[in-house]
Amino acid sequence: MNPGSLELKDVTLAFGTGLNAVIALKDLSLSVGGGEFLSILGPSGCGKSSLISTVAGFQPPYAGTLLVDGEAVTKPGSDRGVVFQQPTLFPWKTVRQNVDFGLRLRGVSRPERQSLREEILAKVGLSEFGGHYPTQLSGGMQQRVGLARVLVNKPRVMLMDEPFSSLDAQTRLMMQELLLEVWSEYQMTVLFVTHDIDEAVFLGSRVAVLTRRPGRLKEMIPVGLARPRTLDMLVSPELMRMKKHCMALVREETLGSLGRDFKAPHDATTYRNTFLKEAAGMPA
Repeated sequence: MNPGSLELKDVTLAFGTGLNAVIALKDLSLSVGGGEFLSILGPSGCGKSSLISTVAGFQPPYAGTLLVDGEAVTKPGSDRGVVFQQPTLFPWKTVRQNVDFGLRLRGVSRPERQSLREEILAKVGLSEFGGHYPTQLSGGMQQRVGLARVLVNKPRVMLMDEPFSSLDAQTRLMMQELLLEVWSEYQMTVLFVTHDIDEAVFLGSRVAVLTRRPGRLKEMIPVGLARPRTLDMLVSPELMRMKKHCMALVREETLGSLGRDFKAPHDATTYRNTFLKEAAGMPA
């Protein structure tokens, strides 16, 4: 069994106190197997980024249980790495210095740091840019540095908060392929937050759809696409079918957060029932 299993049971996350308190997550329960790739979808403001923050140890839950490999999460740790929306690199440090920063903090010896750093830079295709500064790199290359800075610590769990949202379409596809490649090789658990339904289905082993705030689990959807994933799957009937289902669920919650009724040719329950029947090989 791969390390990096996650267990969230009745997790509630609140910001502030009293009447001004904002409940981001409420009674959220999730189980994620070690080495699994879980995509997380939901309307804006439903607590997706807050979930990443909580698992990372930046924000302790107000209530509930959060375990990584059976141990309670009480603070940040090198067993969990975070890739943010922006690379958040140190502009005064070179690529190599950015990548091995965490290793230095942990007291890893210089020869080992160098070996790990060069291995990861080669993996993300940046070996020849080790002496460059972030301002000399494109947005996609900066995000690869951010990914390398996490991977070099060999975390059990990688937490990704819309890491490709600012990239152009072609660079985004390249980063998705790179992520799947390193995930397959290193077998860490991935929690991947995104607003892009195609991305969520294409990358994930399962897709967790959250409700509007306070975020709860609305539905957990297994992804039936074979691995390894290939780009032609983005236009496959199976992905389109799952995209339609996820879109209905997210739209229902988005409109609900605006105080509007969900109106579509079919409501989300109809979509869900059709989806389940098709998955079971039954006529819709």
